Amino acid sequence: MKMDPILTKAVRLARRKNYDGAIKTLENEVNRYYGSFTYSYLLGLSYLYSNIFGVALRYLKLAVEQKMRDPNALLGMAAYYLNRGDTDKAVNLYLEIQTIDESNRTAKRALKIIRKFPGPENISLWIDSGNLHKIFPPFPRVGIQMKNLAIGVLAGMAGIFLILGILYRTGSISLPFGMRFGRRAVPVEISLAREEMDSPVQTEGSYRYVLTRNQVLDDYGEATKLFADYHDEAAKVKLNRILESNASDPVKNKARILVSYMEVPGFNTLKDRFSYNEVIRDPFIYRDCHVIWRGMASNLIVEDTSTSFDFLVGYDTYRTMEGIVQVDYDFAIKVNPEQPVEILGRVIPLSANREPRIRIQGIALNQAGLIDSR
Repeated sequence: MKMDPILTKAVRLARRKNYDGAIKTLENEVNRYYGSFTYSYLLGLSYLYSNIFGVALRYLKLAVEQKMRDPNALLGMAAYYLNRGDTDKAVNLYLEIQTIDESNRTAKRALKIIRKFPGPENISLWIDSGNLHKIFPPFPRVGIQMKNLAIGVLAGMAGIFLILGILYRTGSISLPFGMRFGRRAVPVEISLAREEMDSPVQTEGSYRYVLTRNQVLDDYGEATKLFADYHDEAAKVKLNRILESNASDPVKNKARILVSYMEVPGFNTLKDRFSYNEVIRDPFIYRDCHVIWRGMASNLIVEDTSTSFDFLVGYDTYRTMEGIVQVDYDFAIKVNPEQPVEILGRVIPLSANREPRIRIQGIALNQAGLIDSR
């Protein structure tokens, strides 16, 4: 887990069981870390260890939205539901964790405890005895203070990988275990089986797009290549076309699995940019794609656990307005409606039959750097 000095400080406080200090350190930097998985996870975990379960769930949910298959974030949510007495939800999460990480010891221990103390009363007695923290996910370890050694090791590794990369590209060697330079490994489970490639379309039903066999296979193949190159949003467009089409159910299921491996981007990591005009022409093909748009906030509503406003897309220059979109955040956030704002959010189509409409599920917001951009 990548750490900067502020997050490292919070982890060190938490590992010394100074959870209040960790929370204070993190809460003071909320504007800095919008959209950060590490921030949301650490803050949620700090609240969890402080037994402030409601707030812990809020931040752990944010972490899971950003990395849906992170075992530790899911462990935190499972512990919350177990504490609340919702054993079924907790069990489902522990089983999901085991599908991601078969050797996860905490999930195994939790399931063993649930079997040993069946029923709400028994598990409640176990929790009241002060044992719940034993199945909390751990705080990450911070790096040891051996900078010179670390630099030397990294330099040596970089040299080795550089040599391997040159030999690989010249065909002198093949790389073991599916290793790739500069590319993300594509999960084996999303590969289409022979029967899925032989029958990738279905003939019955009504669909938004009607694709040929070759179109389905080409879109799916292109999506996997884009995923490997970290172009998640462009890959989603290809996969959404498949999901809204006459593609077969097995192919659609593989497409959904591939989407589950994708990460929530930040302002500095979003590679694929889609304009408002592109999205509004065909919202369903951009479902759950992340966008970064500039504009102005109007009709602002800020509550304790949420923020929403009408977003005037493109009006940050005070010259033209491309459209108006509702933006919703699942947390309170400071917004100055008199200054331009830049949002990072996920596209949610709203209507299938009437004029195309969307809303944006907010992930992060940037305003300070845009005040002088007019």
